[in-house]
Amino acid sequence: MTELTDEKAAQQRQAAIAGNPMQVVQVGLDDGYAYTKVALPDGRLVSVPSRARIGAAGVTWIRDVEQRIFEYETAGTVYSVGAVDGEPTQFDEYPGSALNRVIVQHALQEAGLSGRSLHMVTGLPVAAFYRGDGQQRRQAIQTKRDGLKLTVEPVVAKKSSTRPALKASIAFHEVIPEALAAWYDYVIVTLDDGVTLDADRLNAPVAIVDIGGRTTDYVVVQNQGVVHGSSGSLNRGMLDVKLRVANLIQERFDLHELGEQIISRAVDTNRLRLHGKDHDVSDMVMNAKRELVERLYAETRRKLGLGVELDRVLFVGGGSAALSSDIADWFPNQTIADHAAFANARGMLKYLQFVCDDSSKER
Repeated sequence: MTELTDEKAAQQRQAAIAGNPMQVVQVGLDDGYAYTKVALPDGRLVSVPSRARIGAAGVTWIRDVEQRIFEYETAGTVYSVGAVDGEPTQFDEYPGSALNRVIVQHALQEAGLSGRSLHMVTGLPVAAFYRGDGQQRRQAIQTKRDGLKLTVEPVVAKKSSTRPALKASIAFHEVIPEALAAWYDYVIVTLDDGVTLDADRLNAPVAIVDIGGRTTDYVVVQNQGVVHGSSGSLNRGMLDVKLRVANLIQERFDLHELGEQIISRAVDTNRLRLHGKDHDVSDMVMNAKRELVERLYAETRRKLGLGVELDRVLFVGGGSAALSSDIADWFPNQTIADHAAFANARGMLKYLQFVCDDSSKER
């Protein structure tokens, strides 16, 4: 299995999935508020920042191969996606928005799916998918389902000699709860000679804790049913760390504002570069993470208690990997999933391959 970082994906953006170009491609896509992750049947995993803004790039690339900002048009508006200071994605309507749509199209282009017809499964946060009584929020689900089928044209590709100018088209799109997708990834096991359902995992009481960008989702599954009293979403995630660090940087360095990319780099590297000089901001990042971890710990205890009746507490999402040392001893029966940031995308792909039937794909 190949895991692609944003940089690696950029280097391999021309790589198209093998096979007949007329054949429909199956895709699991976790379009999170911080990163958009793609899982493909050939085992590749691709991630791009969920970063875009309205308007043309305003950049002429000296060499096409160095291009890092791409333009897409949807509903008559041009968006720039990639290495831009992105507009905030932390709003309730984001999953059905044009901003989401162009970022998803960019992720599909980066995955080498230009010009392909797709069958795809994506997700919504648990609280956006279910009401408190367990009923599905059908309007929100349908809005998400229909939104990604709207046309998005890759404008920049039309100007480039190194990139095809064809949009990826979504012929079938299903939506499931995000953390529940990671449960499908957990119980559907891929073997050398095919896939199987792990009977022990299928029937055991399991909690999924999905620490993402804007939200942290909880799903408890017991006897193949979702226990709604212990499931739901908390509007806290890794983007809160970035916002807190931005405030601390502005306060320490007496700055009015800084670009979103500079703040993201400071959080990732613990270094802030101003006027050509690096500054150590590790104390700010540590304090911001500590504040988030304390909030997550309190909510996790409220949802799951001590977890004594659970066989497994499975942590997934990019936040689980980033905070692995901070959450290491919350439960004696906990595990952080392999390539945790991609657990939902993998589960969405497995749901599409092994749960969705052919009749549903034809509707």
